[in-house]
Amino acid sequence: MRKSRNLHQLLVVLFVFVFFILNLPSVCSDYYADIDIRVDDSGVVSINGKTNHPDLLVEKSELYTFKKQSYWLLNITKNEVFSDYIYTLTLPQGSTINYIKSSGFRGIKEESGNLIITGSGGNESLSIVVQYQINKSSLDFNILLILGMLMLILVILLFFTINQNKRKKLVGSNEKLDNDVEYSFRGLTDRQKQIMELLIETKRPLTQVEIEKELDIPKAAVSRNVHSLEIKGLIEIEKIGMSNLIRLKKP
Repeated sequence: MRKSRNLHQLLVVLFVFVFFILNLPSVCSDYYADIDIRVDDSGVVSINGKTNHPDLLVEKSELYTFKKQSYWLLNITKNEVFSDYIYTLTLPQGSTINYIKSSGFRGIKEESGNLIITGSGGNESLSIVVQYQINKSSLDFNILLILGMLMLILVILLFFTINQNKRKKLVGSNEKLDNDVEYSFRGLTDRQKQIMELLIETKRPLTQVEIEKELDIPKAAVSRNVHSLEIKGLIEIEKIGMSNLIRLKKP
């Protein structure tokens, strides 16, 4: 009887020991995490939030990502047991997921062009493994849009500049009277242009003497240039007594 009792006690102790060993992870697991994980398009990872794990939180780290050709691999694995954890993983804009294996995985959603993976669990190690690609056309869309807008602005400015230059050339070679009559100054000398501008400005016929006084040009020079303007069909000369009355001729 005594041996049987001792054997029974030994079996009980052994059972308790085995049970304790099997459940040791859950008994000793005292890590927790409530984290937000963000990955940018160059593979830089930032992990923020609350945790008592010594090296889980990082700021702009490249230790968790690896790129091969066009594929990115994100691997955040902590072998220690977490009694409780919850995470949110945000991938770069334009990402597509090829493979995912994460503890406590709950789902994937899209928000503002980013894929967001969520998960939670407890009494297990934390492991987040994701293979993804980044669609370059989606990433470059905003840049292309900005470049397109800049090109449009440049074209508009170029058109405006060309148009302004044309108008300046037109103004340099032509003058208008009463916004209706246009006179060509092409082929005129400087003094002939001065006489035309004076007649356009005063908006009335002038005598040759008045032109001489206004422009301070010698009588002979005025007579010679007025005669040239008459030949070119820009003015008319009317003889009034001893004076010549000069007026603009409508083209």
